[in-house]
Order: sequence, then C-alpha cells, then structure tokens
Amino acid sequence: MATGLQTSLRTIPMRIRPGIPTTRLNQKGSFSSGSHGDKPLIAFFCATYLKPEMYHIYRQISALSGFSCLVVTQKVQNLNLFPFQPLISLPRSPWRWWSRIKERLLGKNPWQISQKETKQLRKVLEENGASILHIFFGTTAIHMLPVLQSSPIPVVVSFHGADVGCGMLCPSHKEALSTLFERAALVTCRSLDLAGKLRLLGCPPDKIRLQRTVLPDLPFHRHLPPSDGRWKLLQIGRLIPKKGLHTTLQAFALFKQKYPDSSLTIAGQGPLRKELELFSRRLGIASDVHFVGFQSQEVLQRLLLEHSIFLHPSETTRTGDTEGVPNALLEALASGIPCIATQHGGIPEAIENGCDGLLVEEKNPDALAQAMSLLAESPALYERVGRSGAKKVRRDFGKGSSGIAAPYFSLLPK
Repeated sequence: MATGLQTSLRTIPMRIRPGIPTTRLNQKGSFSSGSHGDKPLIAFFCATYLKPEMYHIYRQISALSGFSCLVVTQKVQNLNLFPFQPLISLPRSPWRWWSRIKERLLGKNPWQISQKETKQLRKVLEENGASILHIFFGTTAIHMLPVLQSSPIPVVVSFHGADVGCGMLCPSHKEALSTLFERAALVTCRSLDLAGKLRLLGCPPDKIRLQRTVLPDLPFHRHLPPSDGRWKLLQIGRLIPKKGLHTTLQAFALFKQKYPDSSLTIAGQGPLRKELELFSRRLGIASDVHFVGFQSQEVLQRLLLEHSIFLHPSETTRTGDTEGVPNALLEALASGIPCIATQHGGIPEAIENGCDGLLVEEKNPDALAQAMSLLAESPALYERVGRSGAKKVRRDFGKGSSGIAAPYFSLLPK
C-alpha cells in the first residue's frame, strides 16, 4: 500500500512479531489492559479499527518492540483480520452528524470531538498509564484538537498521503492545522516526499520524523520471462483514483496488441470497481482482466509469485490525494517480481529508474505500455531489476526494529 531533516528523519521499519493474541471485549466494548510491566505504553488512536486496506497500521502496532501498546477506537470491525489486545472502544457523540453538517454545508471550521469524548479518552490514557498518544491520521487529528490541547502526555500525529491533500489547504482548515502542528510533539510520515509536503503545510521541520512501513517477511522468488509469451500482469491496491487503474487498463490494452495471450489481475476492492469493469469492456479486454477483490496476505503472496510484472501507476488526484511509498509496491519489490510504477510521491525513494524497476510519468498509458514491452523484450533487464528491487527494498526498508520505535523513544524522559 515512506526519511535535521535527513538526520532526524532517518528511521526504519521493523519486522512483524507473530502470535498477536485475540482481542476480548466486555459488554461495554472495552478490554481492561491491567499492568504493562516496566515498558512505557503507547496508546494508538484509530477512529475505525480496522479497515481492510489498513493492514500496514496493524503491522506497525503489532510489530513494535520496546513498548507496550494499547489500541483506542470509536468503531470496531474486522477483528478476525486484525486481532489485537488490549483494545478499548469508546462511544462517539450522538451529535457528531450535526457538527459534520455545519462544517460541510456552512463552511465552518473542522468539527471537533465533544468535551465528553475528550474526557473519556483522557481517562483511558490516565487509567492505563500511557506515556505517549499516537493518532492516525492527520485527517483524524484535525478533529481532535481538544485532545491535543489538553493532553498531559506527548501526542504523535501520523500523515500517510491523503491527509496532505487539497482539503488541508482550504481556508477553514488553516488555523486548525496550525494548532495541530503547534500542539503535536512529533509529526510522522511515510516518505521524504510527504515530509516536504508537511513543511509546505506549515509543520516545523524539527517535528517531522520518518516512519516507513513495516514489511512482512516475504520470500524472494527469481522471476523469469514466460517462454510462451503469456505475460501475467498484476496490480494490488484499493480501487480508488490515486492508484491509476484507468491508466493500467489502457496500457494493458496497448500491450495486448503485441502480446495477445497476456492477462491482467487486479486484486483489491473499492468504489471504482464497477466503473473499471465497464471500462475494461469498452476497451475490449474484459475477458483477460480478472478482478479478484480483496485477498488475504497469503493469497497476495501467491499472486506475486505467479505473475510476471507488477504495475503501480500511482497518480495525484484532483483533490491532491497522493501516495507515500505504496505498501503493495514495496511488498512486490521484496518478492522479486519486476515492477513498473510512476514518478509519483515517495515511489522514487524505493525505485531508481532502470535499476530497481521502471518509472514512467503519471497518467501516461503509452509510456506505461512501452515500459511493459521493454521488460518483455529485454530478458536481461527483466531479471536485473527483479533482483535489484528486492535487494534495495530489503536494505532500505527492512533494517530491523529500532527505526520505527525511535520517534517514541525520543519523547520519553531522559
């Protein structure tokens, strides 16, 4: 699904720790955490725990070492996919709908959580002895200013891409965003590109830290060009505008003119599915485009092994939504499948064009199709970028557990 500034942002992801226990909720929807030993406790606030596309959040929380972790949320879902304890679910204000209407229809400043909600969260932090509060995401934190303004412990806010879009630049958000940056102890992000965007939004550079994504343990598989010309192309991700799926389909239609036996698999779910299926029919490629929906990590790993080329032509949307360094792309690189992506967001931090994969400009299906053909026609290049991409992503995005924890350790009393 990315790093003074080079020095202060030099933080690295960690590996997944297995055996996360299943959450147990009482009748009020909460779990009593009890003692957390001598490790400092971080409370992670995620408004909804947890949407299927937020697997990277689960990996970050469950992989963290050196700290005890508590998840606080206001909506619980998909516990079968993301089991975690301790987890506390707090009620939302019944008047939130009215606050949202005032913001959207009347052009008011961002709605804020109620005084009661603020007190409930502060009570959870106090009773569990939390040392740090981490709020996902910027678009959530901007509605939690009462918490940032009254928290007795340091608050970390993380930005992941969509939350640095045009919505944050509107006049009604300017003052709230300034308050957020002033009150947050640290602001984390996934890429150097996002760090630059945060500076443009007004975040003090000395508060910005890089927290790259947490990579799972993926086996490397040496991919070879198919001897029969049956190229199997793959894209994994939410079916949303910034993933560049219309560009993928157009490029595939062009590629099929040279390689008629090729196929395309799109793994993921999202609001664009019907539109994309219709578009593939209009292009005359529907019989060779397979929409397989949301898949488990085990199935995704198998797809990475079975396919020939991975595509991720991310693009900036009309609302300014961008990527950090897409998790799906990092996992594809680690698996050894040759990758083609765009010069977008933090992607060039993971791929040097021609060395670790191929990069093309955004929203350019002709360029994407040409890159696909280049890999198909150059076996040496095909094998080289697969090996190099896997080596680089393991070197730069999988260096152990200290990096992702470093921002938290910096906030503890000396």
